Amino acid sequence: MPAKFVVVLGSIMSGLGKGVVSSSIMKILDMYDFKVLPIKFDGYLNYDCGTMNPYRHGEVFVLDDKGEVDMDFGTYERFLNRSLTSSSSITGGKLFGSIIEKERKGEYLGEDVQVIPHLTNEIQERVKDFAEKNKLDFVVIEVGGTVGDIENGYFIEAMRQLSLKEKVVFVDVTYIPRLKTVGEQKSKPTQSAFRTLMGMGIIPQFLICRTDGEMSDSIRKKLAMFTSLDESRVINDPDMDSPYQLPQYLIDQNFDKILLQAFNLPKKKINLEKLEKWKSNVDKIISRDGKEVTIAVVGKYVELKDSYVSVREALMHAAGKLSVNLNVKWIESESLEKSDPNSILKGINGLIVPGGFGKRGIEGMITAIKYAREKGIPYLGLCLGMQLMAVEFARDVCNLKGANSTEFDPDTKYNIIDILPSQLSVKQKGGTMRLGAWDMLIKDRNSIAFSSYHKAVVSERHRHRYELNNKFRKILQKNGLKITATTKDNNLVEIIEWPSGFGIATQAHPELKSRIEAPSPLFLSFLDAVKKQQLTI
Repeated sequence: MPAKFVVVLGSIMSGLGKGVVSSSIMKILDMYDFKVLPIKFDGYLNYDCGTMNPYRHGEVFVLDDKGEVDMDFGTYERFLNRSLTSSSSITGGKLFGSIIEKERKGEYLGEDVQVIPHLTNEIQERVKDFAEKNKLDFVVIEVGGTVGDIENGYFIEAMRQLSLKEKVVFVDVTYIPRLKTVGEQKSKPTQSAFRTLMGMGIIPQFLICRTDGEMSDSIRKKLAMFTSLDESRVINDPDMDSPYQLPQYLIDQNFDKILLQAFNLPKKKINLEKLEKWKSNVDKIISRDGKEVTIAVVGKYVELKDSYVSVREALMHAAGKLSVNLNVKWIESESLEKSDPNSILKGINGLIVPGGFGKRGIEGMITAIKYAREKGIPYLGLCLGMQLMAVEFARDVCNLKGANSTEFDPDTKYNIIDILPSQLSVKQKGGTMRLGAWDMLIKDRNSIAFSSYHKAVVSERHRHRYELNNKFRKILQKNGLKITATTKDNNLVEIIEWPSGFGIATQAHPELKSRIEAPSPLFLSFLDAVKKQQLTI
């Protein structure tokens, strides 16, 4: 069967959840046993999002193959329960770079290189090659940004051209606002946006409407009339307790059957085993059974929750698996530098310090880690959270006053954390860190690490330039800090643990591989320790 394409566009405004919609469509197609993968287009001229500020763009998601990609890839992987590759990520920077490179090589000799046809042809070739190389039944293509943006106009045009040659279904994700003054949902913005798409030569076959409640029948009828769509193709996507509920909600509206009809595949039946397994896992997440536990996440970017979306999701996956009623308390690390930590952290049952870069808020994180260690509160450190766990231990247990990372204090006498030797000659910032999946060797079978993974060699994703300085291994270990996992060559420290209680940190980012169907082992161990400690109180 030739590959078929679903193109997901967004109109009116950004932040509507196109990534969740695209992921839900993929999950539904997977439930029908089709082979499906995503492509995400982002119009920015960065080659990738590795150099972007999390406050502006959300977290940088890292793939096994070292790709630094948009946070939507995390959503794709969590829904599909499979690892993706960088070939699914297309950016404006990659496209324009490729066109310029070809022009310099003389591949367009005699031609004036233009957006149409050269750039649009490049896009179509990439999309079709991706489908062919992966032997796919479906490709779900998410177009970043909003219809009408200059940045994605050429990509939308390429999709229009693709639809002239291949079987393509367009899905428009839109927003139906409700005016508080009258309490009424309004369809006019969507009507105008739909006309904009029609003006670009595209008539979407589905309209997925984001709402803050159920969409009224009158709005559905009005939208169907103004868009020339059957009412069954105007789909509601209301606010839900969890994004993982959307696939079932779309199925309840017969979206799956109508989508397959649009591709002339009406006789295909859903795999009930896959559907029931998904529903069971989702029910566990939203049920919020069990005793409530409060987990503090002390970070640098907490004002934008999307900066730590994978940490949040990994906690939810583990909470569902363990039947824990999860309450996450997001704490800006700088606040701990200005106030009594007890007034902010009192009552927490567990602490996580996630990744980050830069000096701002570092001392607040160290204060939080010391608070957890001294009070016996379970702790999980991720990347920067491991580095600062080592710094705190060096300062307050090993008595190495002023111990620090050279990232924050280049002149520190005790550079517990230092730049990786391989990074010393690096000049460019983009794509040059220690990235992607790396194996680690768990050496201590009596460690939290081994009891979490139940095997000696494990693979997790990384994104860092700094590492625990091997010069200080002995003094840290002499004072009780456990180094329970390293790289296979013993050159880099991967996991450290406190001598007592539950305190573990890893240089990796295990949250990036957590899935609703396969929660991260370290997050499971962490929440299990929190749960057990609560039961004894």
